Amino acid sequence: MYKVFVNDKPLFLTNEVHKETDFQLFLLESVDIEQLIVKMYQNKIQKAYLYFPDEKAILKKLKEKIPVCKAGGGLVYNKKGEVLFIKRNGKWDLPKGGKDKGEMMEETAMREVEEETGVNGLEIVKKLQKTYHVFQRNGKYKLKVTHWFEMKTDFDGKTNPQKEEGIKKAVWLNPKEIIEAMTNSYENIKLLFEEENQL
Repeated sequence: MYKVFVNDKPLFLTNEVHKETDFQLFLLESVDIEQLIVKMYQNKIQKAYLYFPDEKAILKKLKEKIPVCKAGGGLVYNKKGEVLFIKRNGKWDLPKGGKDKGEMMEETAMREVEEETGVNGLEIVKKLQKTYHVFQRNGKYKLKVTHWFEMKTDFDGKTNPQKEEGIKKAVWLNPKEIIEAMTNSYENIKLLFEEENQL
Protein backbone atom coordinates (compact mmCIF):
# COMPACT_ATOMS: atom_id res chain seq x y z
CA MET A 1 0.00 0.00 0.00
CA TYR A 2 1.24 3.49 -0.85
CA LYS A 3 0.47 6.67 1.04
CA VAL A 4 0.19 9.87 -0.99
CA PHE A 5 -0.35 13.12 0.88
CA VAL A 6 -2.73 15.73 -0.50
CA ASN A 7 -2.74 18.93 1.53
CA ASP A 8 -1.19 16.77 4.29
CA LYS A 9 -4.16 14.37 4.21
CA PRO A 10 -3.61 10.70 3.39
CA LEU A 11 -4.66 9.17 0.10
CA PHE A 12 -3.99 5.42 0.26
CA LEU A 13 -3.39 3.37 -2.87
CA THR A 14 -4.64 -0.12 -2.13
CA ASN A 15 -5.54 -3.43 -3.76
CA GLU A 16 -7.83 -4.43 -0.88
CA VAL A 17 -11.37 -3.25 -0.33
CA HIS A 18 -12.05 -2.14 3.22
CA LYS A 19 -15.42 -1.44 4.73
CA GLU A 20 -15.76 2.34 4.75
CA THR A 21 -15.76 3.87 8.19
CA ASP A 22 -13.85 7.14 8.40
CA PHE A 23 -12.74 7.39 4.78
CA GLN A 24 -14.07 7.31 1.23
CA LEU A 25 -13.17 4.65 -1.32
CA PHE A 26 -12.71 5.41 -5.03
CA LEU A 27 -11.84 3.23 -7.99
CA LEU A 28 -8.50 4.34 -9.38
CA GLU A 29 -9.56 3.20 -12.87
CA SER A 30 -12.51 5.61 -13.07
CA VAL A 31 -11.86 8.33 -10.48
CA ASP A 32 -11.59 11.97 -11.58
CA ILE A 33 -8.30 12.47 -9.79
CA GLU A 34 -8.36 16.26 -10.07
CA GLN A 35 -11.83 16.47 -8.54
CA LEU A 36 -10.73 14.23 -5.66
CA ILE A 37 -7.62 16.36 -5.05
CA VAL A 38 -9.68 19.57 -5.07
CA LYS A 39 -12.06 18.09 -2.48
CA MET A 40 -9.11 17.16 -0.27
CA TYR A 41 -7.69 20.68 -0.60
CA GLN A 42 -11.11 22.09 0.33
CA ASN A 43 -11.20 19.83 3.42
CA LYS A 44 -14.33 18.09 2.12
CA ILE A 45 -12.47 14.77 2.23
CA GLN A 46 -10.06 14.04 5.10
CA LYS A 47 -8.91 10.58 4.08
CA ALA A 48 -9.46 8.51 0.95
CA TYR A 49 -8.54 5.14 -0.53
CA LEU A 50 -7.94 4.55 -4.22
CA TYR A 51 -8.57 0.95 -5.17
CA PHE A 52 -6.88 -0.92 -8.00
CA PRO A 53 -6.70 -4.75 -8.06
CA ASP A 54 -3.09 -5.11 -9.22
CA GLU A 55 -0.80 -3.92 -6.43
CA LYS A 56 2.31 -3.94 -8.65
CA ALA A 57 0.69 -1.64 -11.21
CA ILE A 58 -1.12 0.67 -8.80
CA LEU A 59 1.48 3.44 -8.73
CA LYS A 60 1.96 3.28 -12.50
CA LYS A 61 -1.82 3.67 -12.89
CA LEU A 62 -1.84 6.77 -10.70
CA LYS A 63 1.06 8.25 -12.68
CA GLU A 64 -1.03 7.91 -15.85
CA LYS A 65 -3.61 10.23 -14.31
CA ILE A 66 -1.39 12.98 -12.91
CA PRO A 67 1.93 14.49 -14.04
CA VAL A 68 4.91 13.36 -11.96
CA CYS A 69 8.02 15.23 -10.91
CA LYS A 70 10.94 13.60 -9.16
CA ALA A 71 12.91 15.08 -6.30
CA GLY A 72 15.79 14.10 -4.06
CA GLY A 73 16.33 15.02 -0.43
CA GLY A 74 18.49 14.38 2.59
CA LEU A 75 18.08 13.40 6.20
CA VAL A 76 21.47 14.74 7.24
CA TYR A 77 23.25 13.98 10.52
CA ASN A 78 26.23 15.89 11.89
CA LYS A 79 28.92 14.56 14.27
CA LYS A 80 26.73 15.37 17.30
CA GLY A 81 23.84 13.27 15.96
CA GLU A 82 21.74 16.34 15.18
CA VAL A 83 19.60 16.52 12.03
CA LEU A 84 19.61 19.34 9.47
CA PHE A 85 16.20 21.02 9.10
CA ILE A 86 14.93 23.93 7.07
CA LYS A 87 12.01 26.22 7.86
CA ARG A 88 9.91 27.25 4.87
CA ASN A 89 6.31 28.51 4.69
CA GLY A 90 6.23 28.49 8.50
CA LYS A 91 6.83 24.71 8.68
CA TRP A 92 9.79 22.50 9.47
CA ASP A 93 10.97 20.48 6.50
CA LEU A 94 14.02 18.63 5.25
CA PRO A 95 16.09 19.94 2.32
CA LYS A 96 14.99 18.52 -1.02
CA GLY A 97 14.40 19.59 -4.58
CA GLY A 98 13.76 18.67 -8.19
CA LYS A 99 15.99 16.44 -10.27
CA ASP A 100 17.96 18.08 -13.09
CA LYS A 101 18.21 16.34 -16.44
CA GLY A 102 20.92 13.70 -16.51
CA GLU A 103 21.44 13.69 -12.76
CA MET A 104 21.53 10.55 -10.64
CA MET A 105 19.05 10.75 -7.77
CA GLU A 106 21.91 10.72 -5.20
CA GLU A 107 23.47 13.73 -6.97
CA THR A 108 20.14 15.57 -6.89
CA ALA A 109 19.74 14.96 -3.17
CA MET A 110 23.27 16.12 -2.29
CA ARG A 111 23.10 19.17 -4.58
CA GLU A 112 19.74 20.25 -3.13
CA VAL A 113 20.90 19.88 0.48
CA GLU A 114 23.95 22.00 -0.29
CA GLU A 115 21.99 24.66 -2.23
CA GLU A 116 19.20 24.98 0.35
CA THR A 117 21.36 24.98 3.48
CA GLY A 118 24.97 25.77 2.57
CA VAL A 119 26.06 22.52 4.24
CA ASN A 120 28.70 20.55 2.31
CA GLY A 121 31.01 17.57 2.79
CA LEU A 122 28.00 15.26 2.48
CA GLU A 123 28.25 11.51 2.33
CA ILE A 124 25.33 9.18 1.62
CA VAL A 125 24.93 6.49 4.27
CA LYS A 126 21.88 4.68 2.89
CA LYS A 127 18.76 5.03 0.79
CA LEU A 128 15.52 5.70 2.69
CA GLN A 129 11.93 5.30 1.55
CA LYS A 130 10.31 7.41 -1.16
CA THR A 131 7.53 9.79 -0.17
CA TYR A 132 4.63 10.95 -2.32
CA HIS A 133 2.65 14.16 -2.17
CA VAL A 134 0.48 16.23 -4.47
CA PHE A 135 1.22 19.91 -4.96
CA GLN A 136 -0.13 22.64 -7.18
CA ARG A 137 1.94 24.72 -9.58
CA ASN A 138 0.57 27.16 -12.16
CA GLY A 139 -2.95 25.88 -11.53
CA LYS A 140 -1.99 22.24 -12.24
CA TYR A 141 -1.74 19.39 -9.75
CA LYS A 142 1.37 17.23 -9.81
CA LEU A 143 2.58 14.20 -7.93
CA LYS A 144 5.98 14.72 -6.34
CA VAL A 145 7.96 11.54 -5.75
CA THR A 146 10.84 12.31 -3.39
CA HIS A 147 13.77 9.90 -3.06
CA TRP A 148 15.30 10.31 0.40
CA PHE A 149 18.82 9.49 1.53
CA GLU A 150 20.33 9.39 4.96
CA MET A 151 23.54 11.43 4.89
CA LYS A 152 26.31 12.40 7.26
CA THR A 153 28.70 15.33 7.32
CA ASP A 154 31.53 16.73 9.44
CA PHE A 155 30.46 20.26 8.43
CA ASP A 156 30.49 22.61 11.42
CA GLY A 157 30.40 25.99 9.69
CA LYS A 158 27.54 28.48 9.45
CA THR A 159 24.48 27.37 7.51
CA ASN A 160 23.24 29.53 4.65
CA PRO A 161 19.46 29.18 4.06
CA GLN A 162 18.51 29.68 0.39
CA LYS A 163 16.39 32.84 0.67
CA GLU A 164 15.26 32.79 -2.98
CA GLU A 165 13.62 29.41 -2.29
CA GLY A 166 11.71 30.93 0.62
CA ILE A 167 13.85 29.19 3.24
CA LYS A 168 13.97 31.25 6.43
CA LYS A 169 16.18 28.95 8.52
CA ALA A 170 18.61 26.06 8.12
CA VAL A 171 19.40 24.63 11.56
CA TRP A 172 20.62 21.51 13.34
CA LEU A 173 18.08 20.02 15.73
CA ASN A 174 18.77 17.49 18.48
CA PRO A 175 16.41 14.52 19.09
CA LYS A 176 14.31 16.45 21.65
CA GLU A 177 13.97 19.46 19.32
CA ILE A 178 13.04 17.13 16.43
CA ILE A 179 10.06 15.77 18.39
CA GLU A 180 8.89 19.36 18.91
CA ALA A 181 9.53 20.28 15.24
CA MET A 182 7.37 17.33 14.13
CA THR A 183 4.32 19.04 15.65
CA ASN A 184 4.75 21.67 12.90
CA SER A 185 5.97 19.60 9.95
CA TYR A 186 4.58 17.50 7.10
CA GLU A 187 3.20 13.99 7.32
CA ASN A 188 5.71 12.60 4.81
CA ILE A 189 8.60 14.00 6.88
CA LYS A 190 7.16 12.25 9.95
CA LEU A 191 7.19 8.98 7.98
CA LEU A 192 10.97 9.27 7.54
CA PHE A 193 11.52 9.69 11.26
CA GLU A 194 9.20 6.78 12.00
CA GLU A 195 11.34 4.70 9.62
CA GLU A 196 14.44 5.82 11.51
CA ASN A 197 12.69 4.97 14.83
CA GLN A 198 13.18 8.53 15.99
CA LEU A 199 9.58 9.30 16.94
